[in-house]
Amino acid sequence: MMNDFQKLLNVQVDGVSVDGRCRKFTNRSIKKESKINALEQIIKMIDLTTLEGDDSSGRVARLCQKAQEPMIGAPPVAAVCLYPKMIPEAVRILENSTVKVASVATAFPAGQASMDVRLLDLEQALTNGADEIDMVISRGDWLSGDEQMIADEIAAFKAVCGSKHLKVILETGELGTLTNVRRASLTAIAAGADFIKTSTGKIPQAASLATTLVMLEAARDWHDLSGQKVGVKAAGGIRTAKEAISYLVMVLETVGPEWINPQLFRFGASSLLNDLLRQLYKQQTGVYQGEDYLSLA
Repeated sequence: MMNDFQKLLNVQVDGVSVDGRCRKFTNRSIKKESKINALEQIIKMIDLTTLEGDDSSGRVARLCQKAQEPMIGAPPVAAVCLYPKMIPEAVRILENSTVKVASVATAFPAGQASMDVRLLDLEQALTNGADEIDMVISRGDWLSGDEQMIADEIAAFKAVCGSKHLKVILETGELGTLTNVRRASLTAIAAGADFIKTSTGKIPQAASLATTLVMLEAARDWHDLSGQKVGVKAAGGIRTAKEAISYLVMVLETVGPEWINPQLFRFGASSLLNDLLRQLYKQQTGVYQGEDYLSLA
C-alpha cells in the first residue's frame, strides 16, 4: 500500500484540465423539485460560521437559533463554527439539537504558534464541549518542504481529538499550485484527518471549484486505495445558491452520491445561508423574500 500511496502523492495536476472540467459543473441546469431538493441538501451541509473579533454571546445565541431553524420549513444546518471561547454558549443552546458545535483551534488562522500553545488551544476547545475541530496546518513549514512535520502535527492533534471529527484546513490559497493542494490533501488524510478543508476564510484566496475538485479527487483516490471515506469542506467565498449548486454537482459527478451528506461534505459559510433561503422561498412560493426579512446573524 505504501508504494501505491507514493504514486498518488506524486501525481502532477494539470490546471488547464481542472479548469475545463470546473466550467462544465457551472453549466448544469436544475429546475423545480430537483432545485428545491438541492437547496435543502446544501442547507443541511452548512457549517454556519462566525469568526470575528467582535463575536459576542448575543451573536452566538442568534447564530445558534438560526442554525436550528433557518426559516419555517427549512432544515437545520450541519454545525456552527466558532472560536473556542464561544463554544460553551453554543453547547448550552444546542444541547437538544442535531446541530453540531465546531471550534477552530491550533492558533487559527495563521498557525504561527508553538506546538505547546496549539495543543493547549485544541484542548480548551474540546474541554469547552466542541464536537468537531477545524485546525490549521503550518503552511510555512509545508512550503519549506517539511511534509513529515505537517503529518506529525496532524497525527498529534488527531490523537487528542480521539473520536471527535478533525477537519484539517490546508489554506489552499497559500499553497501555490494545485499539485501542492493534492499532495497536502493526501498527506493530511494519511495522517488522520476526518475532513480536509480548503480555507480559513481569512485571506482573499478562499474556496474555488478548482481547489475543491482536486481535494475531492484526492479523497476519492484514498478511498479507492484504502476503503476509507474522508470528508471535504469548501469554506470561504461561497456566497450564492447558484455557486453552491455547482459545488453539489461537482461532488455528485466526482465522488458520487454517497458524499452528498454532512458526514462527507460541508460548506463553511456565513452569508451563503440567506441566499439559499431566499431561493428556497422563491421555489416554494413563486416570490422572493426581501433581504431584510432574514437575519444577518
